[in-house]
Amino acid sequence: MDFRGKRKVVFIVNPISGLNKVLPKRALIDAFIDKKLFDYDIVMTEYPRHATEIARRASADGADIVVAVGGDGTVNEVGCGLVNTGTPMGIIPCGSGNGLARHLGISMNFIRSVRNLAGSVPVAVDYGTINGHPFFTTCGVGFDAIVSMKFSKGKVRGRLMYLETILKELREYHGDSYNVIFDGELSEQKTFLITCANASQWGNDAYIAPEASLCDGYMDVVSLSNFQMMDIPLLAYQLMNRELTNNRAYSVRRCKSVVIRKDGPCYAHYDGDPVVIDGDIGIEIREKGLWVMVPDPNRGI
Repeated sequence: MDFRGKRKVVFIVNPISGLNKVLPKRALIDAFIDKKLFDYDIVMTEYPRHATEIARRASADGADIVVAVGGDGTVNEVGCGLVNTGTPMGIIPCGSGNGLARHLGISMNFIRSVRNLAGSVPVAVDYGTINGHPFFTTCGVGFDAIVSMKFSKGKVRGRLMYLETILKELREYHGDSYNVIFDGELSEQKTFLITCANASQWGNDAYIAPEASLCDGYMDVVSLSNFQMMDIPLLAYQLMNRELTNNRAYSVRRCKSVVIRKDGPCYAHYDGDPVVIDGDIGIEIREKGLWVMVPDPNRGI
């Protein structure tokens, strides 16, 4: 990918994302972007899925980088518009979870992340699909889908509220039964959740799959089962400290495709966006289908 000369960048800004609804995003981009390196446009989203339309158009018009300025929902929309185009996606995180940005090592400080775009490099990463819809961090059914639904409806966001939501739902949700087909192999599971992880975390530094890689051609399919109420504090601690693989309730399989079946409608999510699916849920990994701008490609992603 040749970036000689000035690079054309399109910033796609969600004006009401996450914790920073009043942040003067346009003014801060104007103030701290490296104008010697970049020619840029700033486009504000106006309705759901608008970011996907803008990203596709920007790629077709020859943009060198398209930057998602927002939370996980904005990143998903922009990524959907850029998969298999060769146009890299940058991220200026200003949402409540910021799962992909955190995995990539992008600063959570808005000004620093704008400045760091100048030194970032494009890296090809995997993405997943759930019933054909792309996701970039995780998708899943069961507990994490219910947490996503409850968290999305909350008036207060952030890591503490996310952890509070997890702890509350841990006490009230008791798991479900699924038929799961891993790369063609059937498994019957009574489990608390099934998370298909392309990246290591749900967001908010909640590491559901701490060993997951964006570049290995596989997803880490995580199940949690057979734990008691007394195990919840340890589970929560391990989740937030990259230690969940040490828990006896934790299991993980690496695979390229999964089909999840459940009697009746199923709560699911992709990149934190909750949905209800009635019927088979087909999940696949797509290798190296998205380019992302990474501040330090040597850190391991």
